[in-house]
Amino acid sequence: MKNVYLIGIGGIGMSALARYYRHAGSNVAGYDRTPSKLTQELENEGIAIHYEDNTYLIPQPFREEAEETLVIYTPAVPADMSELEYFGSRPYHMVKRSKALGVIAAGKKTLGVAGTHGKTTTSTMLAHIFTSSGKGCTAFLGGISKNYHTNLLLSNSEYLVAEADEFDRSFLQLYPDTAIITSTDADHLDIYNNHESIKEAFAAFASQVKEGGKLILKKGIVLDSHLAGGVRQFTYSFDSVADFYAKHLELNESGYFNFTLVHPGGEIKDCTLGIPGWVNIENAIAASAAALLNGIGEKELREALAAFSGVERRFDIHINTPAISYIDDYAHHPREISAAISSIRNIFPGRRLTAVFQPHLYSRTRDFAADFAESLSALDELILLDIYPARELPLEGITSAVIFDNVKLEDKVLIKKEELMDTLKSRDLDILITFGAGDIDRFISPITNMIKERFNV
Repeated sequence: MKNVYLIGIGGIGMSALARYYRHAGSNVAGYDRTPSKLTQELENEGIAIHYEDNTYLIPQPFREEAEETLVIYTPAVPADMSELEYFGSRPYHMVKRSKALGVIAAGKKTLGVAGTHGKTTTSTMLAHIFTSSGKGCTAFLGGISKNYHTNLLLSNSEYLVAEADEFDRSFLQLYPDTAIITSTDADHLDIYNNHESIKEAFAAFASQVKEGGKLILKKGIVLDSHLAGGVRQFTYSFDSVADFYAKHLELNESGYFNFTLVHPGGEIKDCTLGIPGWVNIENAIAASAAALLNGIGEKELREALAAFSGVERRFDIHINTPAISYIDDYAHHPREISAAISSIRNIFPGRRLTAVFQPHLYSRTRDFAADFAESLSALDELILLDIYPARELPLEGITSAVIFDNVKLEDKVLIKKEELMDTLKSRDLDILITFGAGDIDRFISPITNMIKERFNV
């Protein structure tokens, strides 16, 4: 397509598409509500972006060449947005982000990674394994790879790795040759209404694995899927017996795990993952399963796991000294928070954990308030911020207080985000964690700099 215009271009999935079409030679531009580090990078790459919903700001070629312009939009954009209405009332070819990705993936041997938790790290690991091994892949990632400093990998390889997003049932646009499902917990209840509907959507995704393909499920997941002919199904686990699992797990002096990877063909000894946390070993087992089933050798796999640097905002350690450590994590669901806290306690036994949490969405806060309170009660100290609304309008009676009031900690405060830096400066910190999927990421640099200055790191 000559022109590609993206509404919501700053989103992690949308920005990868923008980069893909720009690389393919299209004239690319777009709109987003607010500037960010990611939109600045896109602008530096030559992509025109504006931040006001104003049809007059749409670049001239995109307004004059409707039949030569593809418009891609994110489902998070409200239907009454003026630019969306402008394109919708004219002869433009308009598709959701998921459809655009599905069209690209249709021409590749696709490895889709789905799950309510773990899909970003697992898909990024998988893409890294393919790239590091020399087999190569094109990859659309839901986070910024720290190995490659991007959310898009490009290759002439027949393989494509895609994070398969369950939001708005987007992953049903993908028909993978290999699928991983990491979890099917309740989430996005504003879309699905109940947990059963979520499981039905994951079952439908599993049913779309192509004939003769491979389906890799975390042990314990049961789906009512109608698999295509010849699809082989495998299970994986952190440390309990499955088709793929880890044994002889040991924490080394750097806080990383050494382990033996057990798989249907035997064992791969002396594996080390280049990032900490037991939850990341579980993700690594899933990624390794897909890699081995698609021809990656044992030596290449072992080397790739050791060289994996992680994903920005996924168990992302910014400072680590005996006196002070600072970790940032995208966790925004109770299960994710519990897993992160458990991993941190495993790596740093006996240390005091202080977390800043910014709830994401009014609906998610309403649906999981009690679960959030239980997860956060495993901390030593909580600093709770107001809800980040994202695409939602306020819900009556739903504020961060519905979580705060039920957190079983003596040491807890509920503050505005504008008060965060002063609050942190006055605290006796040991291990600090920031949790959330909203704009809490904008505090990472200020917090890092404050800690370095305060603790002479």
